[in-house]
Amino acid sequence: MFHDAVQSVMDALEACRAIREFAAGLTLEDYRINRLQRSAIERQFEILGEALNRVDEADPSFREYLPEMGNIIGMRNRIAHGYDRVQNEIIWLAVEKRVPALADKLAAWLEENA
Repeated sequence: MFHDAVQSVMDALEACRAIREFAAGLTLEDYRINRLQRSAIERQFEILGEALNRVDEADPSFREYLPEMGNIIGMRNRIAHGYDRVQNEIIWLAVEKRVPALADKLAAWLEENA
């Protein structure tokens, strides 16, 4: 079970890295008008949320380490099921402010636990 959590954290970290790569050099306006990059970034948020959902299933105590996990999973659900209500500004804020810190936190956890 722990192996499943480690693999899912690795998947979540890779999604964070992909989000940062895909968003490099973009502005919010670029993100709004470029359907291809917007779709790629949203897809990585879906993977990120699903990976953390799997971590939660494998090791519910991980929420103590990452209390914002529920919000990340909720964002994934909004993108996947409420696609018509996704707000570009919210996604972009997460890209700029939340994903870098999340990637650092996931990498630190993997360094200690993998």
